[in-house]
Amino acid sequence: MEVRQLRYFVAVATERNFSRAAKLLHIAQPPLSRQIQQLEEELAVILIDRTKRPLTLTQAGGFFLEQASQILRRLEHVRDQTQRIGKSQRERFVIGCVGSTLYGGIPDLVRRMRQHWPDLDIEIREMMSTEQIVALKERHIDIGFGRVRFNDKEVERLTLRDERLVVALPLGHPKAGETEPMALRDLAGETLIVYPSMPRPSFADEVLNLFQEIRVRLQGIEEVREIQTALGMVAAGAGICIIPAASQRQRPDDVVYRMVADENATSPIIMSYRRDDVRGRTEAIKQLIREMYADNPPWLQLSSVRLDKDDT
Repeated sequence: MEVRQLRYFVAVATERNFSRAAKLLHIAQPPLSRQIQQLEEELAVILIDRTKRPLTLTQAGGFFLEQASQILRRLEHVRDQTQRIGKSQRERFVIGCVGSTLYGGIPDLVRRMRQHWPDLDIEIREMMSTEQIVALKERHIDIGFGRVRFNDKEVERLTLRDERLVVALPLGHPKAGETEPMALRDLAGETLIVYPSMPRPSFADEVLNLFQEIRVRLQGIEEVREIQTALGMVAAGAGICIIPAASQRQRPDDVVYRMVADENATSPIIMSYRRDDVRGRTEAIKQLIREMYADNPPWLQLSSVRLDKDDT
């Protein structure tokens, strides 16, 4: 079995058409068909059902596609890392994270990682929780920090903590002058601004579910892409917004924040990483996070530290 055959098969399986796959691979169709046939003969199974249009994969073909794709991604990673080492470039480690975590522990964690691995080139990329899943599987990032729970057999996830939520109110709002935690029921009749509008599911859905569970009727719902836009609309008096507690550092002069009293009004911080990650940094990163929380007791006022593995 050759790497070339794996690439050929993935192209055909993805395009579901030999002609399009051949064009994509810049080869003629007859040799492509022969390579796939030789692959099936070597495996002694049929991978592609050629009687249907478009082509469909057999059960064995579906499994082989998944495994072949992983092998090719791994080979690409090995090639890139080998080239970097050969050119005396520092190893790169890419962290994907939702924007709100940048107001929490991510900067502290990155500082600790740089102290622990001084020769490691660490890059931070802001991306939504669902985008991190694809980026991990395609090896565009090495670890992710998001807020949405998901199930994927290629990705391991670890709940680090459950962060309390706060209500962002515009200055002059009748409830802005009080300081004690407020119940979500007290927001009935308000216009709620949620983010992000895309992609979904997202933090917006978690917030909307909180109101649906207690059957609170809102005057309206406005969806925006980013937390900065949401808080700008709050400051302009367009509505109220629910955000993670660490994010209340934003717009301190024209937005008032009050903690949400409801016990279930929390948002998880979830660390995600590939199950097949062989670089061995995950356990060390977990320990750095434990040390970070131990050194910063104020976090306990905003969240409950868990570091529990989610069921996937």
